[in-house]
Amino acid sequence: MKILFIADIFGKPGRKIVAQLVPMLKKRNEIDVCIANCENVAGGLGVTPKTAKEIFNSGIDILTSGNHIWDKKEIIDYLAQEKRIIRPANYPPGTPGNGYYIYHVSSIEKLAVLNLQGRIFMQSIDCPFRTADKFIELLSNETNLIFIDFHGEATAEKIAFGWYVDGRVSAVVGTHTHIQTADERILPKGTAYITDAGMTGSHDSVIGIKIENAMERFIKQIPNRFEVAKKNVILNGVIIEIHNKNSKAVSIKRLQIPSDK
Repeated sequence: MKILFIADIFGKPGRKIVAQLVPMLKKRNEIDVCIANCENVAGGLGVTPKTAKEIFNSGIDILTSGNHIWDKKEIIDYLAQEKRIIRPANYPPGTPGNGYYIYHVSSIEKLAVLNLQGRIFMQSIDCPFRTADKFIELLSNETNLIFIDFHGEATAEKIAFGWYVDGRVSAVVGTHTHIQTADERILPKGTAYITDAGMTGSHDSVIGIKIENAMERFIKQIPNRFEVAKKNVILNGVIIEIHNKNSKAVSIKRLQIPSDK
């Protein structure tokens, strides 16, 4: 099984390059399932039903998210309708939406996609490690092919989590920082891992925001309204191949593809 994961899609520039490149990437690499993180697709903060539909129409099968999933109020009711959009599973019981989705790749193959959020420099929500234990046990009743988007700030927490679930899931891909790390590897027990897949959007920016907006906020320490940057748009992500029979990762490859428009 081949999985294409598109790193945090930021605003309209990110949505446009996804529409431009994803169909080609899926065909060229014989991708079986395409996953993307959507928490910044609507103006850089949150996701709306309209922008989610646009991403799905570009060829994405499942959308993961993170702490910004709640930034657009209209998404909350939509989460109950559109099960392919998931939020971190370690939010407290009663939180809208679901933390996982099981994708039917074929009549006999299923991929479970689980979303978790870190707690270091983030909201103090339920423990992602213990939540992972619970959901891995649950999802293993359906399939041993399990993919995790771990949405977190601290590299140490993400790395520790990768080692914690090594051999119990097929892949752990980090999101949230918008900076692609160069530590992709197959861990000893067969789990594909990368600390952060990066960002799909403008890379002449400060994590997607216009440079001057970010500099003003840092220098003056006054909150300001930021704008989505538009220059040097690059698609970041990874392609992961998993052995269907033993659920172990075969390979993981980083993607850094500039827009040709």
